Formats: sequence, C-alpha cells, structure tokens
Amino acid sequence: MRALVTRLRDDHIREKTLVTDWPEPEGPEAHEIKARTLYSGVTNGTERNGLTGGNYATPDDRLPAGWGYQNVGQIVEVGSDVTHLEVGDVLYISADHMEYAVIPEAGLLIKLPAEVDPKHAALFGMASVAMRSCRNADPRMGERVLIVGQGCIGQFAAQIAHAMGARVTVCDVDPRRLNLARKVGAAEMVLDTSGDGWADHIEEGSFDAVIDLAGVVDMEDQLIKAVRHKGRVVFVAGRFKVSYTFNLGQGKEITLKQNSHFDNSDLAELCHLVARGSVYIGPIIQEIIPVSDAKRLYDTLRDTSGDLMGTVFEW
Repeated sequence: MRALVTRLRDDHIREKTLVTDWPEPEGPEAHEIKARTLYSGVTNGTERNGLTGGNYATPDDRLPAGWGYQNVGQIVEVGSDVTHLEVGDVLYISADHMEYAVIPEAGLLIKLPAEVDPKHAALFGMASVAMRSCRNADPRMGERVLIVGQGCIGQFAAQIAHAMGARVTVCDVDPRRLNLARKVGAAEMVLDTSGDGWADHIEEGSFDAVIDLAGVVDMEDQLIKAVRHKGRVVFVAGRFKVSYTFNLGQGKEITLKQNSHFDNSDLAELCHLVARGSVYIGPIIQEIIPVSDAKRLYDTLRDTSGDLMGTVFEW
C-alpha cells in the first residue's frame, strides 16, 4: 500500500516521502468502514513538528512512521453493523496520508455533502482546529477578536470568527499571508506586526479575545495586555511551556484556555459553514499536487516552511 512516511536519513535528518510497501490496515470489522483515499491535506504545523523532531514528534526509535489527520476518501467496504454510511460515500476522515483507511463509523469523520468540493475538504482538519479555537474564544456579536498568525489555521479562524459575529483583526509578519487575508476579506483590520508593528498597532485593552496561532516565545504578556478586563486568551500553537506575569493576568481577571484538537461537532459546524458559502477553503489552497511529488513538498516544509500555505495531495 502507498503511504507517506517520516523516516530518518543516514545523516539523522528527517524526511517524509512516499513508500509503496506500507502495511494495509486490517478490516473493516463490524462497526468499521474502509475508504480509498482521493485527497489528503498537509497539516503544516503538526507535520513540520514531526519533521524537525519537535515537542510532540514521533521519537527517532519509532521511525519510520506515518502522521497526518486530513484524509478524504470514498468508502469501498463496510462492516456488517454499519448503519449510516454505505459504499460510495465520500468522507472527510481524520487519518494518516495513506492509500486506504479503516475507521469506526462513529470515529472522527463526516460524510461530505454535494456542496463541498472534496479537494477543499482535504483541509478540513486545520479548519476544524480553527473552529475549535473560535468556539473556545466564544466571541459574541460585535466583540473584537484578535487572531495572531495568518497561516492556514489563522486564515480559517478569521472567517469563522467573522461568521460568529465578531469584528476580526488579524496580524502577521509575512506580507504574503497578510495579502491573502485582505483578499479573503473576513477581517476588518489586517496588521503587519513585523519590527515595531505590535507596539505601533496593538493597543492595550482593545480586544475581547485573542486567539494566538503563532506561538512566538515570550509573547504571553503582550497577548494578555491586548485584552480588556475579563478578556479571553486562547493558546493554540504547540509550546513547550507558557509563562506570563501572574499579577498582569490577575489584575485583568483573564480567562486562559488551551485549545485541543477538534471533535465531530466541530467538523459538522465547519461543514455547514463551507456548504453555505460562509467559509472559503479554496483561497487557502496553494497547490494541488500528485502524491508522488510529496518529498519535494516536505523538504520545503522542513527547511523553508514560511513559503507554504495549504497543500493537497491527489492520490
């Protein structure tokens, strides 16, 4: 079976590449479905963490290994007790980049309606993380929300927060990402925070909630200063630890939240917004490439990740 696998080279540098002899998953058993992959999407932050040996990467002694959670497949076989899905259905599945996936019918998946382009659904994982982030931030109608970082998840979070009724401000240091945010048009303000940009543009106490997707080291105090009294700060990006001035947070009576992955309710809400045209996946997709070209893409992700946005593999 074909699969995208992270492995350790002789020089101890990690690479991710296509192999053709990966073990095919067993099943499906009674409550499981088996799907053949049509498309899969790169999870930029998570997979780069794996390629660079980051804080939640698979250890060296467990390589080679697959890793991913954005898979779009068509059901080719169902177990005897499957009740809601059938052969031929096209699904988003939280599964690795591999030719076939076997997963319980009640697993982390959703049947795609006709209104959703399957290629776009290949980024539903990152978009669902954005949904989870926005639901944790809990913006109310008319509240001001600052989204820090305009990578893929930040671009989706801006659209979702806007759909929830928030007045959205986004910031980043990369002009290309900022231009994309302007093109998508979900944010009222698009701010360049490179150099002294944060100090120049982010006024203290001006936001009801901050969603941090950048994970810049030692930025916690600045994020807390940006929110109003009883504001909310959501930490999403992978960190080894969070450190902030306690009295600063206590004086503002802030709420700190750590964002997790996502669940089926996040997937369902996202799918609803995409189907209705309230969230656009297409503009975030930079490349749709054959899976045979994956090594080039992953070398770029490892070495110059800032060059990438959404990438979809065609199987």
